[in-house]
Amino acid sequence: MMLLADLLDELPEDLERQVFTHASWSERRSDSYARLAFLGDSVLGLAVTAYLYPRLEAERFGAGRLTKIRAQAVSGVSCRAVAVRLALPERLREAAPPGVRENATALLETERVLASVIEAVIGACYLHAGYERTAEAVVEAFAPEIEQALEHPVDFKSALQELLARRGAEVSYEVTGEQGPPHERTYVVVARVDGEQLGSGSGRSKKHAEQEAARVAVEGLEAG
Repeated sequence: MMLLADLLDELPEDLERQVFTHASWSERRSDSYARLAFLGDSVLGLAVTAYLYPRLEAERFGAGRLTKIRAQAVSGVSCRAVAVRLALPERLREAAPPGVRENATALLETERVLASVIEAVIGACYLHAGYERTAEAVVEAFAPEIEQALEHPVDFKSALQELLARRGAEVSYEVTGEQGPPHERTYVVVARVDGEQLGSGSGRSKKHAEQEAARVAVEGLEAG
């Protein structure tokens, strides 16, 4: 079984350096991991889709259900978990310029940064090792997240609507903030009922942010 850690160790020096370069550490944005993350995001989605598609019964797993499973398996939360298992935060800290290394810890442990870095790793491995080897390594690295998505699919928006339906209420979602450059955008979404805020969440897509807001709302309603 091909391991993503092994492919990462195979990377030539220039690609490895780019993978572990935050945009704020370089005068040229093109020297950072941003473009590699853009590429890796597509490779990650295709690798997981190609793995799931032939293994799940067509009658039980239509396109909508497959989309939700894939989205959960490759979400920012999942990417961050894989990045931590591969010790990417430590490698990022080692790669940080001396002047910012001590203050970089908080930045390097955020979901947005770690998700982008694991995507950059995947993009770099794709360029160096090709799709087949990279896809095999991606599926192995994300195996716990794929299994979790299959065994315990998360749809907090549906759960929240079911809770509110008992009260005759409906939820609405509003994007209240956007942070970061276009290629690393983070959205902030609020879930409201009759103008009252029930939960707020952030994510690398509006849908993910809505799920996070719904999760907070569900937990609050169940606790109350």
